[in-house]
Amino acid sequence: MSPAILVHLVFALAALVTGPLALLARKGTRWHRAAGYMWVTLMLGAALSTLFIRDFRLPNLAGYTPIHLITIGTLAGLGAAMAAIARRNIRRHRQAMWSAYLGGCVVAGLLALLPGRFLGHWLWHETLGLL
Repeated sequence: MSPAILVHLVFALAALVTGPLALLARKGTRWHRAAGYMWVTLMLGAALSTLFIRDFRLPNLAGYTPIHLITIGTLAGLGAAMAAIARRNIRRHRQAMWSAYLGGCVVAGLLALLPGRFLGHWLWHETLGLL
C-alpha cells in the first residue's frame, strides 16, 4: 500500500466514524462544534490526500479517475457548509454537511470497494477470496 493511500485511508475511516458524532450531536453545544471541527479537518485531509492517489489503469485524465470528482464535490460542500454557518443559515449548513458526509464518506467509500479498485481488490480477493 502506498503512503498516499494509507494516509487517505486513515483520514477517510476516521471521518466515516466521526461524521455521525457531529451530525447527530445536539446542535449548538460545544460537543457538536468540537466534533464538527474534527470531522471537517478529517474530511479536508481525506479529500486533499486524494490528489496524491492516481490510477493510470482506469479511464483517467492525468491519472485522475471519475471518483476524483467526489473530491471537488466534498471540498465545495464543506465550503458551502462553513459559509452557511457563518451567515447563520442553519438549514443550509445542515443540508451541506449531510451531503458532504453522504457523498464524501458513504458514496466514495462504496465506490472504493468496487472490485477493480485497490480497496475492492484487497477486500474481495485478498481478504475474502471471492473474486
